[in-house]
Amino acid sequence: MAASAQAILSSVHQLEPWIWAALRSLVEVESPSSAAHAVNAAGANVRRLADDIPHVVTVHPQVGFGDVLEMRFGVEGDARKPVLLLGHLDTVWPIGTIASMPWREADRRFWGPGVLDMKAGVVMALTALKALKANGIERSVTLLLNSEEEIGSPVSRPITERLALESESVFVLEPAQGLAYKTARKGVGQYNLHVTGVASHAGVDFERGHSAIREIARLVEKVFNFTDPARKRTVNVGKISGGTQSNVIAAEASAEVDVRIATSEDGVVVDNLFRSLRCTDPHCLLSISGGINRPPMERTEGTVILFERARKCAAELGFVLDEASTGGGSDGNFTSALGVPTLDGMGAVGDGAHAAHESVVIEHIVPRTALLAMMIAGS
Repeated sequence: MAASAQAILSSVHQLEPWIWAALRSLVEVESPSSAAHAVNAAGANVRRLADDIPHVVTVHPQVGFGDVLEMRFGVEGDARKPVLLLGHLDTVWPIGTIASMPWREADRRFWGPGVLDMKAGVVMALTALKALKANGIERSVTLLLNSEEEIGSPVSRPITERLALESESVFVLEPAQGLAYKTARKGVGQYNLHVTGVASHAGVDFERGHSAIREIARLVEKVFNFTDPARKRTVNVGKISGGTQSNVIAAEASAEVDVRIATSEDGVVVDNLFRSLRCTDPHCLLSISGGINRPPMERTEGTVILFERARKCAAELGFVLDEASTGGGSDGNFTSALGVPTLDGMGAVGDGAHAAHESVVIEHIVPRTALLAMMIAGS
């Protein structure tokens, strides 16, 4: 590396006023997944923030979602594959949230919708690139900012996977797990069960009815039993609906199920369990849709190598870095499943992602940004 850990840390410290202003500007551009124009406005803001770093922009237009933003930094002719910095511009917060959750600094934190998940991570990436430039370190880097990660990445996934396969490694800018980097994430599935029964009057023709609600209740009990702690598998029926009135035998009922798995092999097992479900009442019909939509990010050898390097870099910067796993998914699940070494949780430290107390701890932003810069430079 052409610059020491302390030189990079010093460069990031010098950028502190820029970091705070940039983060505020990005948080105050609300960007819910459902509002394409708002996500695009956040993307335009990111492009302005990167004006002084040489790069090439490719905008991937989308229909019904915000555009996917690809920014390539570094020198042409770099013999190494680029590093992919992976993030997203969308948040879970609807337009207008900023009025009740305004940007503020209090209790040694920054607060606001999307500040932790994951606008701080985006600003940290740009800051790391600025610090490398200040130290004369050149490295080919691709920054990919997706527009709909919070709702499953339905359009950006192919772009993410293509760029990952072109890259040496993937650094995911999602929030840290406590203070740790993430070396494993569970895979995520969504299954929808729908039962069609036979309606009848509950008082006059009770015997002629075949209740979809009764069948969905039976199925819900079976599905909850798919949970297997030994396999680190959880299955949760989070929503049920059905029927029309209390005096009508229900002709329709449905259930929405969340699945979390630790291994790809278990995904096959779970899918077989769902496909084997049957109604007890032969007059009722069950239909099943959905499946595993994010493969697990497993703790691979390549990811462990990245983490061990990150831990050494953190020690040079004067702090201890641990590793962790989580039940939540990210776009890093996609890249890891392709066999590309992927390290996650490289964004901000904080609390309250998707909650009213969403915030980032200010004191960790600078050292963790310096760590991100060192990881980029050393790849």
